[in-house]
Amino acid sequence: MKTAALPSPVASPLLANVRTFARSIWPGLTMCLVVALAAVGLTSMEHDAFGKVWLEPLVLAILLGAGVRAVWTPDARFKVGIDFSAKILLEVAVVLLGASVSAATLSALGAGFVLGILAVVAAAIVVGFGVGRMLGLTPRMALLVACGNAICGNSAIAAVAPVIDADGEEIAASIAFTAVLGVVVVLSLPLLGGLLSMSGVQYGALAGLTVYAVPQVLAAAAPMGVVATQTGTVVKLVRVLMLGPVILALSLIFRDRAPTAKKPGLARLLPWFIVGFLIMIGLRSMGAIPQAALAPMAVASGLLTVAAMAALGLQTDIRAVAKAGGRVVGAVVLSLGALVGIALALISLLGL
Repeated sequence: MKTAALPSPVASPLLANVRTFARSIWPGLTMCLVVALAAVGLTSMEHDAFGKVWLEPLVLAILLGAGVRAVWTPDARFKVGIDFSAKILLEVAVVLLGASVSAATLSALGAGFVLGILAVVAAAIVVGFGVGRMLGLTPRMALLVACGNAICGNSAIAAVAPVIDADGEEIAASIAFTAVLGVVVVLSLPLLGGLLSMSGVQYGALAGLTVYAVPQVLAAAAPMGVVATQTGTVVKLVRVLMLGPVILALSLIFRDRAPTAKKPGLARLLPWFIVGFLIMIGLRSMGAIPQAALAPMAVASGLLTVAAMAALGLQTDIRAVAKAGGRVVGAVVLSLGALVGIALALISLLGL
């Protein structure tokens, strides 16, 4: 008679932890999926009614999520799942997106444009800091706003804050308006691209250089096509990689001024999804990804991104604008305007 195998003493706690985590994310994840499906359904209705899609599922997911958040704030039961969707689902989507980036997209940018991205980030930080100080912000607050605008919004603010020893009030004020303005930029940038009759590469470069977060770049670039999405993602990730050198420079500058400041870890300087995205590009270039797998990977990336957009909307509290303060609002808006101008100048200078 055979006896049943006993569970491994190591596997049992691990399995229990996985089940606990799955139960904790389920309510928020389900909400994000419902909003995402509603966005996809509305897009289908748009196409049936007008013969054309005016608002992409990514944009609709943000708007629907923000609309839900405006009338109802999800409680603690939903927070874990919403945060998971906004971060992990999006990061997986970005990695999968790397498989769709062709060598032609990269070669269309060229080494000169990569150097241009570095110059844009540096100029945007200097200009943003100057604008913030001119409007009366403290040096640390001005630097948080400048780095958020120049690099990657809330992620840059969160990474820079411990290095310059910023306090909680400065961090909260910087993040509050940046989150809301990021959604406004996603909705308005396609209008600017259309008015300027930009090509897919030009508009993707503009989105990658100006929009705050990676998911927002995907949402802003989607209305202009696949080339714009691919270009915007590549440009944005190069911009995100600037966070490492900026953090290093600030840690040296504030070494004596902020004795209690902390240095962020490698994971914050070089996020795993950027590494995964680059690996996918390499595998695609070497032909290591089967051709039959590319389309399903692109579809999966798109669906995960829509769910992440829904989570982003559910995290966006439009009422936070009033709490941020007029000077912060002015600094962020003027800095963003300067960034758009610098980006357009670079695109024109390099003749993309």
